[in-house]
Amino acid sequence: MATYAIGDLQGCLASLRRLLDRIRYVDGYDQLWFTGDLVNRGPDSLATLRFLRTLTRPVIVLGNHDLHLLGVAWGSRRRTAGDTLDAILTAPDRDEILDWLRKQPLLYYDEARDIALVHAGLPAQWDIPQALACAAELENELKGPHLASTIDGLYGPRPDLWHDDLSGTDRLRFIANALTRIRYCDRQGRLDMRDKGPLGTQSAGLVPWFQVAGRRSASTRILFGHWSSLGRQTLGNTVCLDSGCLWGGELTALRLEDSVFLSVPCAKHGPEGMT
Repeated sequence: MATYAIGDLQGCLASLRRLLDRIRYVDGYDQLWFTGDLVNRGPDSLATLRFLRTLTRPVIVLGNHDLHLLGVAWGSRRRTAGDTLDAILTAPDRDEILDWLRKQPLLYYDEARDIALVHAGLPAQWDIPQALACAAELENELKGPHLASTIDGLYGPRPDLWHDDLSGTDRLRFIANALTRIRYCDRQGRLDMRDKGPLGTQSAGLVPWFQVAGRRSASTRILFGHWSSLGRQTLGNTVCLDSGCLWGGELTALRLEDSVFLSVPCAKHGPEGMT
């Protein structure tokens, strides 16, 4: 039995199938973890979600594109250029698929391995128990009766610094930005929502979220996606698994038992500049 953590899919089901062949995945014996951004910009978002729902015990965390889909479906977000969500929104099984999606977590923690799985990252101020508690706050709202208004409030760059007394929409927006959109922070741990490039291209004073001094989750191994320009690599106690499948890069799996990367090449589907 092996556990494989897999980077952002974004509707690239053919690449996922090739990767599962590459790793000789056996459903019900091996386990798959997914870093989120299951859908959008790629060619087969509907088929991807349908396939994931057939898997035995997958671990899935939601990414920013998954939240965007929920917002569009519930009428609180507009479609954007490059969206490939129409097949989901018009599918006969749309409601059950979206209900399944909204119930997926934003953060997963394997206590026995001391490994966390998240789409984007964790802010410096949170240890793992606080991160799980904050993720649960937003997860409960996404599963609740006010999903449309919840999603509507999640967009914007402020607040950019965590305080325990944040409340209401501001609190949920920070949680969403941290878990599904973070890349860089300043040295005090303020989230930066603008810079998206590889290391070394960021604005002065910014560091990747995992290099903020004093980060309280530093002792836990964290697996994340979201950052295709960073690419597949291990950086201290963190591992980026987004190797740019959508952009013609690779789709990557990390076998947790021995930290071996396994990848397959991918066709390019998304125009440059999209995130």
